[in-house]
Amino acid sequence: MKAQEAVVRVNGFGELEAVVMDRLWNRVSETTVREVFDDLAEYREIAYTTVMSTMDNLHRKGWLARVRKGKAFSYWPTLTREEYSARLMRDAFDAGGKSDLVLTHFVEQMSDEESARLRKTLQRLTGDEDTR
Repeated sequence: MKAQEAVVRVNGFGELEAVVMDRLWNRVSETTVREVFDDLAEYREIAYTTVMSTMDNLHRKGWLARVRKGKAFSYWPTLTREEYSARLMRDAFDAGGKSDLVLTHFVEQMSDEESARLRKTLQRLTGDEDTR
C-alpha cells in the first residue's frame, strides 16, 4: 500500500473493504463504482471488477446501501464512520470478558482530554451535573 493510500485497517473489514469504506466515508454524496475505482486507480493497480465486487459484497453485508441510476448503482454507507466505530467498541466490550474490568481498563488508558470529553458526554446524556 502506497503512502497516499495509507488507511488504518478497520476491524471487521478486509483490507480492500476498509479502503473502500474510508473513501465512501470521506465523500458527502452517493458514489458510483467508477468514482471509487478512478480514485483507487491513482494509487494502486486494481481492476474495476474487483472494486465492483467489493462494493457489492459490502452492500450484501449491510455496510452500503445503493440505488440504481441508469445502468449503474450509486452507493452510500449505512453507518457513519463514528457509528461504525461505536459498534466495534460495543462488540469489543461484549466479547472482552468481565465488562466492568474491560471498562475500567479502557478508561485507565484514556488521556486527560479524552477523560474530560467522556465526563462531559456523560453529563449531557444523564443530565447529571456532578459526573466527575
